[in-house]
Amino acid sequence: MNIAILVVVSYLIGAVPTAVIIGRVFRNIDVRQHGSGSAGATNTWRVLGWKAGIIVLILDVGKGVVTTTLVPMLPLASGGLPPELVAILCGLAAVTGHVFPIYAGFRGGKGVATAAGMLAAIAPISVGIAAGVFGITLVLFRRVSLSSIVGALTIPLSLVLINRYTAIHHHALLIWLGIVLSMFILFTHRGNILRLVRKEERALPWTQNSKRTGKRK
Repeated sequence: MNIAILVVVSYLIGAVPTAVIIGRVFRNIDVRQHGSGSAGATNTWRVLGWKAGIIVLILDVGKGVVTTTLVPMLPLASGGLPPELVAILCGLAAVTGHVFPIYAGFRGGKGVATAAGMLAAIAPISVGIAAGVFGITLVLFRRVSLSSIVGALTIPLSLVLINRYTAIHHHALLIWLGIVLSMFILFTHRGNILRLVRKEERALPWTQNSKRTGKRK
């Protein structure tokens, strides 16, 4: 029963709509009504500029880290479950909350940043590799959606390779988690994938050269 409380607490933390809050603070708008319609760091960057985007990114990553590391430390019995499993369940609840936030009509972001924060706390090497792949892809193609997809797919692959070729041994559950999260991120990016195929996905502006709030194509 107590593990259920930890999961619910993690969901409620993950569900805090950081992009919506920052949009209200910066320009009194709902970022979901502009750009791609997503309540995430990328759309915040497009609509409000890089400063707001970075703030949202940090907060969303923080939700994954906090729910994975601090929430499991609450003075509640975890029903005898392994600590790693408790951390994974709490992190997954936070990602779910970010994508389907109860505070904001269940319309949230894509879950990439929160999932990255969760995995960074559990498997920092794999996340570091994925971050490098994300950065290279972003520099080359300037599409955050493509970079997120490639980075997400890198995580389970890196976990398997680390298990195979290093002295570090990740639990099989973590590898399956990486696979599930990758598939989940692919699902939440299904619209972006269609736009990428159609060559309609807009490139990320590197500077705040406009304050447009128009709808995407």
